[in-house]
Amino acid sequence: MRWAVIASAAVALALAGGCARAAADDIADRSGTFGGLKIDYKVLLPPGYDAARAYPAVLVFTGGPQSFEMAGNTIRADWQAEAEKRGYIVISPAAPDAGLFFQGGDRAFPAFLDAIARDYKISRLHVAGHSNGGLSAFHIAARYPDRFATVTGYPGLLDDGQSPARLKSMCVFMHVGDQDPGWSGAMKAQADDLRRAGLRVRYTVEPNQVHRLKAAEIDLSRRLFDEIESCQ
Repeated sequence: MRWAVIASAAVALALAGGCARAAADDIADRSGTFGGLKIDYKVLLPPGYDAARAYPAVLVFTGGPQSFEMAGNTIRADWQAEAEKRGYIVISPAAPDAGLFFQGGDRAFPAFLDAIARDYKISRLHVAGHSNGGLSAFHIAARYPDRFATVTGYPGLLDDGQSPARLKSMCVFMHVGDQDPGWSGAMKAQADDLRRAGLRVRYTVEPNQVHRLKAAEIDLSRRLFDEIESCQ
């Protein structure tokens, strides 16, 4: 089946709650044109960032309508504290007018990947996302498998029409709430299929969680980083 776009209002509210930071934010705003599409994106650099050094990085796709505000909120809620602790660059783009990143917005790739590789020295690149962002992460990973070490959906999975074999070089991580039956069933079935195809997959059901996983409540950020760092 083809996955429908998740209604944005509830996801946006969930992201907004508990994510507020002081006005002086260390997440930078960036913008550029890639593949003919204007993309606004957020960048978090490690403390003491040195442009001459290479850093690991995570490309994170936000959920819902994949707005610019939500991109920043996703970094803060799910990635920032642990990324700063471990010395990671985190980049999160907002979807262009052409559509979400598993739809028309994917035209910004691979030019967007080329641009961030020019702007930052990246030792290893990972891709992740939640909900529509999880679909986007798997979609982009399958189109450009040579660019990524791991792909993570929390929740997220490979959309129809894309070959699981495209992910074979990566470690695949899938997290879903136990109170999210539609996604958990589809993700479990896909995880089983990927394992049978010989892929390295870890599928985790998060207890007492709905569709939008509450990262702080379940120590998700630390576990996501532990997973991507476990991939050799």
